[in-house]
Amino acid sequence: MLALQYDRFGGPIEVRELPAPDVPAGAVRLKVTASGLCRSDWHAWAGHDTDVTLPHVPGHEFSGVVDAVGSGVERWRTGRRVTAPFVQGCGRCRWCLTGQAQVCPDQTQAGFTHAGSHAEYVIVHAADANLVAVGDDISDQVAASLGCRFATAFRALHGPGRVRAGEWVVVVGAGGVGLSAVMIAAAMGARPIAVDRSPAALAMAAAVGAEAVVTAGDRAAEEIAELTGGGAQVSVDAVGHPSTAELAIGVLRRQGRHVQIGLFDPASLPVLDWGRVIGWELQVNGSHGMSAADYPQLLDLISNGRLCPQELITRTVGLSEAASLLPRTDIAPPTGVTLIDPTRA
Repeated sequence: MLALQYDRFGGPIEVRELPAPDVPAGAVRLKVTASGLCRSDWHAWAGHDTDVTLPHVPGHEFSGVVDAVGSGVERWRTGRRVTAPFVQGCGRCRWCLTGQAQVCPDQTQAGFTHAGSHAEYVIVHAADANLVAVGDDISDQVAASLGCRFATAFRALHGPGRVRAGEWVVVVGAGGVGLSAVMIAAAMGARPIAVDRSPAALAMAAAVGAEAVVTAGDRAAEEIAELTGGGAQVSVDAVGHPSTAELAIGVLRRQGRHVQIGLFDPASLPVLDWGRVIGWELQVNGSHGMSAADYPQLLDLISNGRLCPQELITRTVGLSEAASLLPRTDIAPPTGVTLIDPTRA
């Protein structure tokens, strides 16, 4: 199979011909139809994830067709169109059995714990617990965009964010996951505000549902306070930088709820104003992907037309172009969703 692979953290990423993976018990092998390029791929390449072993094939959000089925798999047969969340639970622990696979202590993640989806084939472990059927009304490209950014944003807002219609939701960072959060907040009847330093990203945020956009900078918090009449009920940091986390928490009103989605460089963590957190009774939450059990709600939003992920898909590239784009997703994150066609070198 053709795949992206690198031999050292921060090193060259190459298109290589590799053996297609064998199929373990309980797993399936997918022939990948589309794979999303995400900033989390950059974190893995940069060496920020201790689960990654070298050499490594990145990629963690994908759609595909079941190509081979391992022993013990009961629900899936070859030829089915499917996707999966990037966090794949073991299917046996108490977290998985109660629909909380995103915090499974024995989870696997394609593109982190094992070879990923920037390749012609990818393995999904514990397939009966983690695969999600894709209906005819959802394209391969839309299905691939769900596994990380849309699923992560959806659970962040529905779960720890507890967003309600009419609430102000400030989304800091208008990359793939941030724009997804803007779209989902709007679909929920909330009032999203997007913050970014890129005029192009802010323009896209406005196009997909942001009620207001604010340029990141010294006056951002003040502008948001004026727009919201004293602060937002909910904030999301979709970047993962000390400055973005501090801004997101700083724009909340009393008893506001912050959800941290963006991953941090372990060497650069934010210093929060804990006096404000305590005195204002702010809630600071982490959110880590979404369980396959929660996909029906997200798919329903798409099927009934309230959520249109295809509006964020801006381009599709082959593996060679993806190899050059991946190392730059930290300093120049793509506006919208960039998909990889793994059959194109």
